This record gives sequence, C-alpha cells and structure tokens, in this order.
Amino acid sequence: MKNTILVLAAIGLTVLVGCEKKTEPQLPAAAPAMEMPKEVKQTADKAATEVQKTADTAVAAIEQTKCPVLPNNPIDKNVFVEYKGKKVYFCCEACKAEFNKDAEKYVKDLPQFKQ
Repeated sequence: MKNTILVLAAIGLTVLVGCEKKTEPQLPAAAPAMEMPKEVKQTADKAATEVQKTADTAVAAIEQTKCPVLPNNPIDKNVFVEYKGKKVYFCCEACKAEFNKDAEKYVKDLPQFKQ
C-alpha cells in the first residue's frame, strides 16, 4: 500500500511537472501609425482632386453619344471612321459616307475634338 501511494505521488508529480502550460511568444506591439503632416495632406488632397477633375474632363471629352450628321440619332459603335487619330461614330453607313465628304464641317461639334 505504501508503494502504491509512492507510485501515485510520483505519477502526480510527473504529470504536474511535465504539463507546464506552454505560452506563445509575444510579438512586440505594432508601432502607431504616423500622422501625415497637415501641409503634406492638404497638398496630396488638392493634387488628387485635380487629377480626378482632369480624368472626368477627359472621359467627358471622348464620349460621343450622338451621330454628327444626324445629331438626334444615337451612335452605333460598329459604324465609325478614324479621323485625325480619333474614332468618330455614326448612326448608319449613309452618315459615315456624308461625313467623309466634308469631315471638318462635323468635327467642330464632336466632344472628342473639343479641347
């Protein structure tokens, strides 16, 4: 009986010693984010606004939605000519032919040629 108690005590000690709680290593706390100086932030915001305005203007300038020959008609993206490096869209092949007779007469009203 004495031996049994000693064996149980030894097992208990082994379990207690062998079952130490393992802890994960702690990572250092992240450095706080640095604040951007006020002047730099204002300059960056102003530049971003200007870039957006320029992009909006460029997109508006190239979006042709109406036929230059028959301005009440919407364009067909499959009917176009390249004029001075830019695509000009028409509602039909007949308008394309009419444009080719005197292109300068029509380009003044096209958004992709306004600057």
